[in-house]
Amino acid sequence: MRIIGKGISAGKKLFSMLNIPYPSKCTYRQHEIKLLHAANNSMLESAKSIAECSNECGVSVDGTWQKRGYSSLNGCVSTISVDSGKILDIEVLSQYCRVRTKTEKTSGFSKKCVVSHFCKNHKGSASNMETVGAYRIFERSEANRSLRYTSYYGDGDSKAFNNVKDIYGYDSVVKYECIGHVHKRVGSRLRKLKKSTKGLGGKGKLTDKFIDTLQNYFGIAIRSNVGNLSNMQTAVIAAFFHCCSTDKKPMHGICPSGSDTWCKYQKAKQEGKLYKHRTAGLPNAVLNTVKTTYMDLCDQSLLEKCLHGKTQNSNESFNGVLWSIIPKETFVELLTLQFGAFLAVLQFNDGSKGILSVLEYLHIPMGYFILKGFSKVDDERIVDSERHSLPTTKNKRKNSEDLKKELCII
Repeated sequence: MRIIGKGISAGKKLFSMLNIPYPSKCTYRQHEIKLLHAANNSMLESAKSIAECSNECGVSVDGTWQKRGYSSLNGCVSTISVDSGKILDIEVLSQYCRVRTKTEKTSGFSKKCVVSHFCKNHKGSASNMETVGAYRIFERSEANRSLRYTSYYGDGDSKAFNNVKDIYGYDSVVKYECIGHVHKRVGSRLRKLKKSTKGLGGKGKLTDKFIDTLQNYFGIAIRSNVGNLSNMQTAVIAAFFHCCSTDKKPMHGICPSGSDTWCKYQKAKQEGKLYKHRTAGLPNAVLNTVKTTYMDLCDQSLLEKCLHGKTQNSNESFNGVLWSIIPKETFVELLTLQFGAFLAVLQFNDGSKGILSVLEYLHIPMGYFILKGFSKVDDERIVDSERHSLPTTKNKRKNSEDLKKELCII
């Protein structure tokens, strides 16, 4: 039932409709515990395959919460190998304990029962879950996975990294930035600047459309110059002046001028044609204000952490799989969350057929339609993934997003 995002309540209804006796809650929980141990093997196998080649690897780290904001009682931290793309370890955290909560309200539970019961493994704020989870994963990496996570790929939040950077020795873990988050940082910084500075926004000035354009150019500049710091810095600076240029004041001096240039002004210049800018650019006063904020993101110390060209998209994808198995609108306790998280790991690492390893571990015979059904689900997922990666599909998706933004502005 959990594989389709449902629990024992939905299972009772299904079994009743099929005229099958349903298990008790206690029996259902015992089956969950057995499946929990079986599902844990997938992560161990992924770690073993990497440890055979090297005992050091880079991982992308990300946290996700069942509820938005800072009031979530449940969360999960995942570490994914940047080389294999598979999950090596996760830490599931919960601040809720049903037994202790009931004990506080009533005197029906004995102290012995409360001490022996375990379904709360985090104390503190929800925002601190990622920091605590990352530390636990790194702390047990050598003992449980025979690996050292020496490269940390994450977002701009440095709390989790600061907690693990000296875990194998002084400065033994190196921090790298997710280029997707750095790319988005341009938009968030400029929107914050526009909101806090009077007279910066408005028609003919710093608009949301201009910010989106500048953000896209920044992202393209980073992705097009992976591994070359000098070219990357030149490209992101060129992107700013390119976007701010006008017919009266063209600023394409550092745009590439070769035959394969992306700058239409330079291309028109080579062909001896007159180029007319589509936008009015920015007034000098606005340009100088925006320039200071933008150039902070062009600093070599930041761009150096983006030379790898990697993102946290894999972690975001896993988060989507996890919350499809454990729906966000339905609150669950720690054991159910752990079970759902381990099933999500199986699906993420090995596809839907990864569930078969659980059945094999439990010595449950697999029928023809189980094998056929899971194979078909995986094949369809691969086809959809390839379709979503096509340039035509990406353009349609981008145009749809731009249209939504325009409608929101109207």
